[in-house]
Amino acid sequence: MRRAEGGGAAYRRGMEWFVAEDGWLGRAVFLHALAALYVVAFVAAARQGPALIGTRGLTPVPDHLRRVGFRQAPSVFHRWWSDRFFLAVCWTGAGLAALTLAGVTARLPLVASTAVWLALWALYLSVVNVGQLWWSFGWESLLCEVGFLAVFLGNAAVAPPLLVLLLLRWVLFRLELGAGLIKMRGDPCWRDLTCLHHHHETQPMPGPLSWFFHHLPGPLHRVEVAANHVTQLVVPFGLFLPQPVAGVCAGIMLVTQLWLVASGNFAWLNWLAVVLAASVLPDAFWAWLLPRPVQDWLVPAQAGATPYPWAGAVLLVTALVLVLSWRPVLNLVSPGQAMNASFEPLRLVNTYGAFGSVTKVRHEIVVEGLDEDGVWREYGFRGKPGPPGRWPRQYAPYHLRLDWMMWFAALSRRYARPWFPRLLRRLLEADPATLRLLAVDPFDGRRPEAVRALLYRYRYTTWAELRATRACWHRDLVGEFAHPVTLATAEADWA
Repeated sequence: MRRAEGGGAAYRRGMEWFVAEDGWLGRAVFLHALAALYVVAFVAAARQGPALIGTRGLTPVPDHLRRVGFRQAPSVFHRWWSDRFFLAVCWTGAGLAALTLAGVTARLPLVASTAVWLALWALYLSVVNVGQLWWSFGWESLLCEVGFLAVFLGNAAVAPPLLVLLLLRWVLFRLELGAGLIKMRGDPCWRDLTCLHHHHETQPMPGPLSWFFHHLPGPLHRVEVAANHVTQLVVPFGLFLPQPVAGVCAGIMLVTQLWLVASGNFAWLNWLAVVLAASVLPDAFWAWLLPRPVQDWLVPAQAGATPYPWAGAVLLVTALVLVLSWRPVLNLVSPGQAMNASFEPLRLVNTYGAFGSVTKVRHEIVVEGLDEDGVWREYGFRGKPGPPGRWPRQYAPYHLRLDWMMWFAALSRRYARPWFPRLLRRLLEADPATLRLLAVDPFDGRRPEAVRALLYRYRYTTWAELRATRACWHRDLVGEFAHPVTLATAEADWA
């Protein structure tokens, strides 16, 4: 791929070990796909951040910065905070990512290309480190870790560094193995292969096909779980074998992740796993799959000699990652394995896992406002279940943060304690930023007389109920989650 003759060799004599000759297209596909996920992440932050963590947000950043110092959570916002500056950071990140997706960054000189990727990583890390519980999900640290490694993949004119591509495999290995181990150590239903009898119904944010996945035959659910165990506990070890074995193992993971994409909304977790797996696939696969014009666009330049300073930087980063990996590795082998944890503030090497336990019953919080006629009207959320007849939408890789936290709040009131009273107050104020987080405002921007929250037990309808009602959900009232409040009592102790 794209190797020039003579002085344009892809590497200097004696540096053959440094170059991944079979990684030109894989690197390019990976970087463009990662840029697309960066666009999604920054746009989601810009659209939701002011209402969640802004100066009048549900958990304001200025309050957080008074408690947490720069060393604990490095961020540009320690230097200066305003809602406008936050939006400037987000839209700058989205713009840089869009230019990278369009292929501009790959065509810049090596120093400039590296600077763009470094800026993307630093800006998004700054958002995550002040995002508090809203940015506490595993895929946030995963994007930071993968984004940091992307800084050292080079531009289109530098041969793909083998060591960095191997570090990407190391991330994918820990992501899959960590998820597999947390399941085997956690809920017994993973060991008796019955978790999928419940998971599609009780997962945080079902997708449009989740109802159908839930109604697959029980034996097929068991096959799904068994296949998942093989994919997460056995297949990852093949990532470090020679091609084509590594590519086959990555392909198995990629297909499994697409299956998960179809069955639910998990932000960019599954998509980032797909992107990591794509970086492992050999160039022969991409050359077969992609038309030649697309290949020429992805790899636009002939390779020049690898600069020695660049090779030195790659070696230093590789050594750093290996040193920082010891705590995640200890966590993997520990009986008390932590799930989705970062061990240092830059989130360079993290530990991952998902669904160590599976809830068997789904509860949902329904928020209602009282109109002037004494009628309670339901607010509609974008992604989480609401009215029984509203079919779930597909939002991933976009992340609806408030909807996800509402799922956690329904599990336990302690998850809601830091922010739920303020959410009720913002609804009473008809706060425009908060209302933009919702799909339906039954008051069309007017203030309600009071608001309350009810707790419902949700279950999927049967095939017969679906045919009769066209509704995918059935719900029964469990009780009151938050008693009716007015502006005078909105932030009183409701716990």
